[in-house]
Amino acid sequence: MIEQTALELPGTIRDYQPEWDAVRYFIGELMFAMRGENKNGDSLLTLKLPIGDGEILRSRYPDIIPGYHMIKQHWNSLLLAGDVPEPVLIDCIQLAYQTVFMKLTKKKQREIVESSPAARLHLI
Repeated sequence: MIEQTALELPGTIRDYQPEWDAVRYFIGELMFAMRGENKNGDSLLTLKLPIGDGEILRSRYPDIIPGYHMIKQHWNSLLLAGDVPEPVLIDCIQLAYQTVFMKLTKKKQREIVESSPAARLHLI
């Protein structure tokens, strides 16, 4: 579900970081999500979210924690074996994508939107 949700977002690129045993998702050259494990072997999805949204989510869901090995203000890790509802997980992936998309240059944003008819639906 994570893979499908992320790769359906226009312009998403997936790669594998062998040193971290992690799958990363990018829009343009900027990462918006990373799937891997913490030192205890717990599966995580780490997402870049707006600061306020991340704080609200952390207060509502104990299985959303400050980003594992990331800048804690901007990154949030979701424990995948935890109790975060699937619709919330999907919303978080889409929000992370939109957050990073808005950091791209206008030129790059335009290229992504023009390359995918579905892009406008995801970015409204």
